[in-house]
Amino acid sequence: MQSFIKIKEAINLLSDKTSKSYLTFILAQIQRLKEQKAPPEDAIAELIRLYDHIMEYPDTKSIWDPHPACSHVHVVMGDSFAGSMKQTLKALGWEEAHKIITIRDNYAIGPIGNLDSPEGRKKRNDWFRLHIADTLFDDGEDLEEEYTATLNKLKQIPERAEIIVWASRSVREQTGMRLALYWLRHAPNPIRVGDACSASDALFHRTDASGTYRRSGEIPPDQLKQVLMKSDSSRELSAADMEKGAAEWQAISEQGGVLRIWQNEAIREVPADYFDSFLLETLDQIRPAAGEQGFVKCARLIGEVLGRCEQDIDDSYLEYRVRELIYQGILEIRGIPAGMRFYSVRRHRRA
Repeated sequence: MQSFIKIKEAINLLSDKTSKSYLTFILAQIQRLKEQKAPPEDAIAELIRLYDHIMEYPDTKSIWDPHPACSHVHVVMGDSFAGSMKQTLKALGWEEAHKIITIRDNYAIGPIGNLDSPEGRKKRNDWFRLHIADTLFDDGEDLEEEYTATLNKLKQIPERAEIIVWASRSVREQTGMRLALYWLRHAPNPIRVGDACSASDALFHRTDASGTYRRSGEIPPDQLKQVLMKSDSSRELSAADMEKGAAEWQAISEQGGVLRIWQNEAIREVPADYFDSFLLETLDQIRPAAGEQGFVKCARLIGEVLGRCEQDIDDSYLEYRVRELIYQGILEIRGIPAGMRFYSVRRHRRA
């Protein structure tokens, strides 16, 4: 009974968006078990890892403790990787000397121009509130507060601490890394960039693209532990490297769009409707349940797209595009669009 209460307490601390993301992951693992697409122990291990992460979640928002004695600061993108990193540092016994700063916002989507100004941040904030139904900050926070809090944490890093900015093949991580380098361009600290996914691939000899991770948050703690133990081998960034990273951020932020992807080892801005055709193609391939008149749950559609897409795209952005296809008359809706699990869609049918 006591463990059940702890589970309820951990779940209550999750935002709606995070809960839906975890539920999508759980259902995907169950689907793997049903279809026997992978050894059952792999799916079970992933579910156990998610359980451990959720039970650790209450601590993820308080993991930054700027003590002068800390020797390393890890800058990570997203709560998921922050939770895995915290768990791994604790397992290594490094939690006192190694601290974490999390860039929670996803800078791969939304306007990112003039974020140094209140006007630029307001424009981004307004775009999210108009287009993204379940934002990261739907629990009362806003982007302005998160932006300011992150900058304050970066300013409190002890001067002698080494900074590792983690960014793998995810566009969210690559964009966040360049913003971090822009923020840290005048810092006196030694700074390195770590690629957890590539390091994990090399350590565990993964060469098949289907078996590699799309984002750092997918790496199990036992593998991340090995990655961290080898992380000191990456090269310290020079002043020229820092200038290059900061300049890349400025160039990206001046493009004016709202969607970016990772392609050919570079961040590429694409039109807002870039994934629309993929959404429609995936919808056409799904077999609707009997008696549903061709309608498919929006959550199922987005889950399928996430599973097939090579890009690290946010599910909330995909739902925004589903709603746009409904507004354009390309899709029909049944249900209430209060959240992706509350409504179904199908191709528009002429009367």
